[in-house]
Amino acid sequence: MSRLKTSLVLEGGGMRGAYTAGSLTWLIDHDIEFDNAYGISTGAVHLVNFLLKNKKDLFDFSTDAIADKRAIGIRAILRCGRIVDYDFVFDELMVAQRGFDMSGLKDITTDGYVGLYELDKGLTVYYPVKEMNLDELKASTSLPIIGKIVNDNGKEILDGGITDMIPIRKSVEDGCNRHLIITTKPGNYVRKPAKPAIVKLMKMTYPQCDRISHDYEVRHLNYQDQISMIKDLEDKGEAVYSYPSKESKVTRLGGSKEELSELFNLGYEDMEMRKDAIFRLLGV
Repeated sequence: MSRLKTSLVLEGGGMRGAYTAGSLTWLIDHDIEFDNAYGISTGAVHLVNFLLKNKKDLFDFSTDAIADKRAIGIRAILRCGRIVDYDFVFDELMVAQRGFDMSGLKDITTDGYVGLYELDKGLTVYYPVKEMNLDELKASTSLPIIGKIVNDNGKEILDGGITDMIPIRKSVEDGCNRHLIITTKPGNYVRKPAKPAIVKLMKMTYPQCDRISHDYEVRHLNYQDQISMIKDLEDKGEAVYSYPSKESKVTRLGGSKEELSELFNLGYEDMEMRKDAIFRLLGV
């Protein structure tokens, strides 16, 4: 019989990641750890704070900093030319104002990974969290077109959610056989195909990467495959799939502090509701 190898798998979702942050806070409160952990997009930021056992930043970042009007929209466009100013979010709101510090990651025992899309390769590569720098963490949340390319030691990188919205395949490939999966969309969510105009814009915006527009064009199919894999693992008793049990007004790029706090609390409550299944899965 193979050894139990547990993993935590986190979807992105922008501001909807407040749900993930609340869920991870529940895990910290119950002293639950994993052999491996995987984060995509906003899920990568929350993963880092989870691995650092930083409940304050999990709450503050997902309900306060992310709702700062200077970070998203007109002010961001005027400052950096993009809808979201990720430099402002990380450098000012997280590091300068809240003292965010990644140095403790070198001491974590979990094998954590964050997905980043490397434009020169045209694929998503998983970076070990212990070796990541702040620029790479910024890139993990930098959506195409909405955010800017991050240049990291000559590599041009973006959000890995271009291909891997839910990094479950990586978890399975790494030999994990018990998966706790947290997503930010309802269980009945169906991703729509990308609009042709967006696909064309991707080609124009990233002429150095022929692959990215194709990856975006088939993104909905990749998402369906990832959901199918999750449901198959559920049916075999090898996964618990946690997603919002109630509707929320929070969107990828919109939500008030009150709405974000409610979503954070829902994440915590949903984990409590599923605790028996989670304990069985992880052998707690």
